Amino acid sequence: MSPDPSRSNSHSGKSITIQEILDAKSDALGLELLTPGVSLDRRAFDADVSGPGLALSGFTDRVPLGRMWVFGETEMTYLASLPVEEARENLGELFAFEIPAVFVSKGQDVPEFFLEVARSRGVPVILSHLTTKDLYQRVKPYLEEVLAPSTSLHGSLADVYGVGLLFVGESGVGKSECVLDLVERGHRLVADDLVLVSRRGNDVLIGRGHELQRHHMEIRGIGIIDISALFGVRATRQQKRIEVVVQLELWNQDRTYSRTGLERDEIEILGVRLPRVTVPLNPGKNITVVSEVVAMNHLLKYSGIDSAEAFERRIQERMKPIREYLEQDYE
Repeated sequence: MSPDPSRSNSHSGKSITIQEILDAKSDALGLELLTPGVSLDRRAFDADVSGPGLALSGFTDRVPLGRMWVFGETEMTYLASLPVEEARENLGELFAFEIPAVFVSKGQDVPEFFLEVARSRGVPVILSHLTTKDLYQRVKPYLEEVLAPSTSLHGSLADVYGVGLLFVGESGVGKSECVLDLVERGHRLVADDLVLVSRRGNDVLIGRGHELQRHHMEIRGIGIIDISALFGVRATRQQKRIEVVVQLELWNQDRTYSRTGLERDEIEILGVRLPRVTVPLNPGKNITVVSEVVAMNHLLKYSGIDSAEAFERRIQERMKPIREYLEQDYE
């Protein structure tokens, strides 16, 4: 059965070559290439790695394209139970699909006919000395990180009481200074100026700094400073989940800002909707304390306590006798 192009998997558009996987994870995963001469330029688009399942028996109607396969002890034992020609034919049908590469776990012996079919289809075969379970647990998180949808944002990311606050706003509004003050109060810097964001799963956004940036920060009038050198390694984090976006902007008297917190504002990043708090800046405002309150209030909401809604309920309950009295006043 020939591959059906209409059955290709959806993905983020990012990819990684098999050569890049070998370069990055050969030692950690105990990888050994069994098909020298086969091109390693094939690209993997799908972070999901799984066993071939029923496709190994010849049922290929539901084979996803662009996925790498893992042949564990069960799959190799099943192939060994078949006549060689039947096993060769089944592998030929499976390898006709867009398979970037095949892993064989537990350092198992791979029969020559298996390698012949793979070479004829241009599919690299990679042996791992890890157990099948360990191979899954190590290779999938790596692929999910590499192939995750990603973007870069202009802002500053800090860990405040365990909550990832992403500060955004116009250049020069004071994002870096705010985060610097938070660090001085014991909180942690993740990234300043350039925040690299990737999506994990359906609703988790992870932010980190560029590898060349390394927790450096630009403070106007001072220049570039090294947060780790000034405040110690405990003042920084390599990455953090982004949970609240804090929009900093200069006070605009013509704009109405939230007074009660009952209004819900959100922003979408990589298809994930996050709560956004807009903080207007004017002389004398302690934006650092306000940021800490934003983080603590988020923790309260996460635990099921919404202060604004609780306050509104108390007001409504106190006004209930008045409403009932007015409803009964027929004069």
